[in-house]
Amino acid sequence: MIVYPAIDLRGGRCVRLRQGRPEAESVFADDPAVAARRWAAQGAEWLHVVNLDGALGETGHENLAALDRILAAVEIPVQFGGGLRSSEDALHLLDQGVSRVILGTVAVSHPEVVIETLMRTSPDQVAVGIDARQGRVAIHGWREVAEIDAVSLGLRMARLGVERLVYTDVSRDGMLAGVNLEDTLTLARETALSIIASGGVATL
Repeated sequence: MIVYPAIDLRGGRCVRLRQGRPEAESVFADDPAVAARRWAAQGAEWLHVVNLDGALGETGHENLAALDRILAAVEIPVQFGGGLRSSEDALHLLDQGVSRVILGTVAVSHPEVVIETLMRTSPDQVAVGIDARQGRVAIHGWREVAEIDAVSLGLRMARLGVERLVYTDVSRDGMLAGVNLEDTLTLARETALSIIASGGVATL
């Protein structure tokens, strides 16, 4: 099992949003690089970093600067998502030193971006983030719900060549109530993809 400590960035700081709500924010650290070094020192094999401002449709310049500091602070691989809208965005991040990019809303709205990114990189460098509310895919920073359900999107991504999904039940995110095991396992069985379970992880 690989544990991915998460660093969610908003305004350049480490935060937690309860159930994806921007108004329900807790700040955990002002310097994400310090948090990254702490996770690495505790034995983390990977870091999961999210640009929340980017996911919410903002630029998130402070978060990209924080990402640079994180990459300089640790030697372990970093996967990064939030607001990636083009293959060029993804390639730029990989060139910067990110080991894996996470594509979310574009997988629903512009699947051609997923195809192009896979063609220009490798499946190990690309994951698709599926955030769901009651089984249906939440997009644009969880503010909208698409018509497609999580399993259907996962199957669609598998047909495109995606090998890894990051699955989050938004209702569990930030609540420390445990992951949605049933839906996570269903997604794994139905798609046969590697799944990173996210949202509500609280115990071993």
